[in-house]
Order: sequence, then structure tokens, then C-alpha cells
Amino acid sequence: MTADVFARELELSLDDVPVCLACLSFVASAIDSGHEREIRRWIREMTPDLWDEGLALPAKLAVQRAERSGVQWASDAAADLQRHGGRSATARAIVRRLGEQLSARAQRHRQQMGSDRFGQN
Repeated sequence: MTADVFARELELSLDDVPVCLACLSFVASAIDSGHEREIRRWIREMTPDLWDEGLALPAKLAVQRAERSGVQWASDAAADLQRHGGRSATARAIVRRLGEQLSARAQRHRQQMGSDRFGQN
């Protein structure tokens, strides 16, 4: 199981983590572009800052919940976070997942604004 697949299984949502949405928006914008190299660059650049500014605790707690629930690879992810923290593959996968959530939220808002602008629901 890859870190990205594992991150999708975590009970961790954008609304549950105290991260800087402006910082995360760089990741979301890269995701919107669809350019994998750009996505990886922004994830690698932003993850340590997001980790230090509030992501660490909720991410560790989510991984611990996954371990207790018997989610495959949770122990490996916990060890990865313990060894590498905000520079781990697990942390980067979590930031990617949060960036995807922010991207989807922004897309929904753009659609709503477009519909509302023209008097549609």
C-alpha cells in the first residue's frame, strides 16, 4: 500500500486540522493544474511548514486511530512519522489528501458562485 492510498483511509478532514489554508492552496492549485511534477514540488515544499504549524498532532492521532482499528500499513506509517516527521512520505501523502479536499471545496464554491451569479440554484 502506498502512502497516498493509506492517507485516503485516514479519518482526517480539512475541517479537522489547524493548517494555513493559504499555504495549502499552493498544493491545491498544483493539483488543479494536473501537473504531477508541480504537485510533488509544492507538497514537498509546504509539508514541513504545515506539519510544524499544526498538522503534526492531528495526523499522528489519525494514524494511531488507524493502528487501533487494524488498518493495514498503519504501523509502518506511524514509524515513518516518528522517524521523519514533516519530511516523511506519510506526511506528504496527508498534505496531498488535504490539498485534494481543498481543491474539491474550491471547485464546488466556484460552481455555486457561477450558478448563483446567473440566478440558478
